This record gives sequence, structure tokens and C-alpha cells, in this order.
Amino acid sequence: MAIRQLSVFLENSLGQLHEACECLGAHGVNVRALSLADATDFGVLRVIVDQPDTALRALKAAKFVASATEVIAVEVPDQPGGLASALKLLAAADINVEYMYAFIEKIGTGALVVMRVEDVQAAVTVLQGKQVRLLSEADVAAL
Repeated sequence: MAIRQLSVFLENSLGQLHEACECLGAHGVNVRALSLADATDFGVLRVIVDQPDTALRALKAAKFVASATEVIAVEVPDQPGGLASALKLLAAADINVEYMYAFIEKIGTGALVVMRVEDVQAAVTVLQGKQVRLLSEADVAAL
């Protein structure tokens, strides 16, 4: 069960992040998780939102370079070693985690993390086979 992450390329200049976030807010899009990585000339804003289609259209209409990528949203035990237990399952199945970041919220007692893996369907199969909860886009929209 994959969800869509939006990647938005931003010039590394004053106001770019604000403009992207303002664009999302003006279109009624709620950010559920985000990551911002920077380089010398540009940054990459990665976001999980409640309305990915609306967000992507709005960002492109505002002349941002944006794309959608499949990622997985994984619930892990919110305790020491909780994340390591999910990562161990992926490593044992030879699935590489390319990057990850946390959600703003929790579900019940579990913490939520976003993972970009090299093989989304294989990761879904492995994790669901071990009863690790994955969120759907409907679950994300309801947060």
C-alpha cells in the first residue's frame, strides 16, 4: 500500500518555502509530513498531504517544479528500538531505504514514518506479511 509524496524543487532563496506552503494552504491542502533538504542553489521539499492531486495541480499552476513519488507510511512502535524492528524486516528482504522522515502526528501509541524504498511493492509485501501497519492515502487524509 503506497502513498504519494510530492517533491517540490525550490530555489534556495528567501520566500520560496513560504510561497510553496502558502500555495498549498490557499488551495485547502493540509500538510501531514514534510522534509526539506538543501543544496547550494536549490532545495527539495518533500511533503505528504491530504489532497495530493489538488496539491500537485496547484503547485504546477504556480510554476513550481513538482512531481509525485510512491513512498510508504509505516506505523512503528513508539519505543526504543521500534523503528529498528521495521528496518530489520526490510534489510532481511534486501530492500534498501533511500530516505525517511517522520509524520507530524501519531496513531494511537505508534509513531508514523515515511520511507522511500527502492522497491515499494516488495516492501509492502514484507511489512504487511509481518503485520506492520501501513497507511493508505485515505488514512493520511483522515489524520
